[in-house]
Amino acid sequence: MSFDNLCKLLSEKHPVNFASWVLGTPQTSVKVLKTELSIEPIRADYVTFLQLEGRILHLEFQTKLESTPPLPLRMLDYWVRLYRLYRLPITQVVVLLLPPAPDTVIETAFNVETTRHEYRVICMWEENPELFLNDPALLPLAPLTATTQPQTLLQQVVERVNQLQPEQRPEISAYTQILAGLKYKKDLIKNLFREGMMRESVIYQEILEEGEQRGEQRGRQEGEQRGREQGERSLILRQLTRRVGELPQQLLERIETLDLEQLENLGEALLDFQAQADLEAWFSGLH
Repeated sequence: MSFDNLCKLLSEKHPVNFASWVLGTPQTSVKVLKTELSIEPIRADYVTFLQLEGRILHLEFQTKLESTPPLPLRMLDYWVRLYRLYRLPITQVVVLLLPPAPDTVIETAFNVETTRHEYRVICMWEENPELFLNDPALLPLAPLTATTQPQTLLQQVVERVNQLQPEQRPEISAYTQILAGLKYKKDLIKNLFREGMMRESVIYQEILEEGEQRGEQRGRQEGEQRGREQGERSLILRQLTRRVGELPQQLLERIETLDLEQLENLGEALLDFQAQADLEAWFSGLH
């Protein structure tokens, strides 16, 4: 599953928190809207639409600026489709997870002749980390915020994760480590989170114990691989349930057989699913 897609998942799980952060004012009534827009199919892989009181909030998560079609044109296209459907004011915000190459111009408007359409851009590397450190829903994004001491910031993030309630800690820890991978080296993340719930989880412990019987080094590698697969599978099952409803046992068993690469491919494909038949068709296309 892509980093952008994980951000979409987080914003749909915690719409009030994300809307309050992006708009800079507390929000209380926020509804997640479907990503399907009328007229013609349009991909909304990394997009969240939230309905506020008398307004639509369109969040777009991007790891890279480059896209096809270009980002400014996509934002205009979304605005037209959303306004046609809801006839409400629309606030559009692009959240950039990583800084682009030096001297890259970050556009905030679409301009062609007499047509001009503006939108906001939030650069995660310029955001104050305090807001994210103090909100469990936003905590997974904290490693990407502004800092002159990256390792110190990551240590603060780990401390916050370990202070969470036991029922919150495993999921938020997993999300945080995934997004931290955009900026930090894998070994550093693994070392700092060693005492976190990822290593305390029953599944992870069982995998490591099995691996140690075949040799410590080989066991750890296999444990990490299976742990990543389990985390990916968990995220995908959550999204599938939200999109097509509860899955029958037969489909659940087929998902359990998928390797990491297949799970990542499914994570991309499921964003276009409308019903369980789409999932069955995707399985039919596997070689």
